[in-house]
Amino acid sequence: MKNFIKNSKTIIGMIHVDALPGTPKSKFGLPEIIARAKAEALLYKQAGVDMLAIENMHDVPYCNQTVGPEIVAAMTVVGYEVKNVTGLPCGIQILAGANVEALGVAHAAGLDFIRAEGFVFSHVADEGLIDGQAAKILRYRKQIGADDILVLTDIKKKHSSHAITADVDIAEMAHAAEFFLSDGVIVTGIATGTSANLDELALVKGKVDIPVLVGSGVTLDNVADYLAVADGLIIGSYFKENGHWTQTVSFERVEAFMNQVYKLRPKNQ
Repeated sequence: MKNFIKNSKTIIGMIHVDALPGTPKSKFGLPEIIARAKAEALLYKQAGVDMLAIENMHDVPYCNQTVGPEIVAAMTVVGYEVKNVTGLPCGIQILAGANVEALGVAHAAGLDFIRAEGFVFSHVADEGLIDGQAAKILRYRKQIGADDILVLTDIKKKHSSHAITADVDIAEMAHAAEFFLSDGVIVTGIATGTSANLDELALVKGKVDIPVLVGSGVTLDNVADYLAVADGLIIGSYFKENGHWTQTVSFERVEAFMNQVYKLRPKNQ
């Protein structure tokens, strides 16, 4: 299971779960939130994506590296329902940097990976200082018997200042994440929907032997460039109506994208 993304050209469709109960923008009860997430998950499956991920992106403003039990409970139920209604591999990110909580959710809900920000080094994000949690995350994973859950880690993460690590280039940061036992690294642009730098992506891919994914800014127009280098792509904004992350999933956009992916993949896949 640990290498199921390596060299697979995996496409992961992102579900931005509606604002959860108790957060400032919350307007739906949990049953409706679950129903809306399941509906998007089924659209993704019908359109042919390989994997899914859920994220509490509407829960602004985000907490810093921890969330309350109400978020953990809600995301567990959403994750369980999404995974079981589709049968697709599914992961989770809990913003911002609530990586231990995400692992607990993934373990309880039967999910396959987490996306972790704040794995190695430190950076300053919208929420404040985010410190590296690799030791905490992986020790917790061992303690709960969740070794099969991948920990995919952002490096030089979007929506952040990296002045305090300005003397550490992205390839060296990826190498550090690999040394600290990351299961894969994620390269992004500077913000949600912003394209990742292809030169940086190539540097990272040449530096590590773990899967390298792109985590923002992939579109129908540039997918060939990214798939030529990356092992997988995590896509949210482009798959939504009008290409904006706040909108619902567009079946037509996802289907057209996946049709292009099928043409680009090696013929033996």
